[in-house]
Amino acid sequence: MLKYFGIKDMIDILLLASIMYYAYRLVKISGTKPLFIGIASFLILWGIVDTLEMRLMGTVLKVVIDVGPILLIILFQDEIRRFLMSMGSRKGWKMLTKFIFSQNSKEKDISHITPIVFACMNMAKEKVGALIVVQEDIQLGLYEQTGEIINADISTRLIENLFFTNSPLHDGAMIIVGKKIRAAGCILPVSQNPNIPKHLGLRHRAGLGISQETDAKVIIVSEERGRIAFAQHGKLSVNITPEELQKLLVAD
Repeated sequence: MLKYFGIKDMIDILLLASIMYYAYRLVKISGTKPLFIGIASFLILWGIVDTLEMRLMGTVLKVVIDVGPILLIILFQDEIRRFLMSMGSRKGWKMLTKFIFSQNSKEKDISHITPIVFACMNMAKEKVGALIVVQEDIQLGLYEQTGEIINADISTRLIENLFFTNSPLHDGAMIIVGKKIRAAGCILPVSQNPNIPKHLGLRHRAGLGISQETDAKVIIVSEERGRIAFAQHGKLSVNITPEELQKLLVAD
């Protein structure tokens, strides 16, 4: 049997495993893991009923199975959208080409990251709240339009001034694209994850929300505690140091 197993079969298995893992990770990030497990349990039950030829139970479950695809689209519409956006992003294609073809990695320019870290460190000391979103591969144009377009070079003083308490834009989020501050005062989606600690406020929930919707890196500075938090891929790390923040921003 193994003699019929070729490279095409290996690629087939790897692609299927990658898609299943990616889908599971998105579901886990969004907080709908119990729902995903419930659907998987239902499918296992249906398989058992079909194997044992239980007619009455089989008829009932078949009705549910027939409308299942529509229900799945309704229940997981956000996760499906994020999955397709991630698959179509540059990072998704980079991972695929890197897996197939070996490429020489170029040194990454991190000159624009230092001013961000210094600004967050200063704002944490002064207990000035801040929410900074650093765009990765998924475009954030939809969220940029909810605030004021700035399109200015990144500088520590400018970041601090925009989040100063009396600034009209300090309550919203700042979006950074490349080496530019693209917009400020932006409105972000709020995470509905029930596992978020209750002591974390709306700024942390909004930061976690945009990290669930996109692949952006998010920095949150708490004005109550003067601590820095970091969110990406739906995971929130609290009370991080400036050195840890720089490493997280530099990492791919």
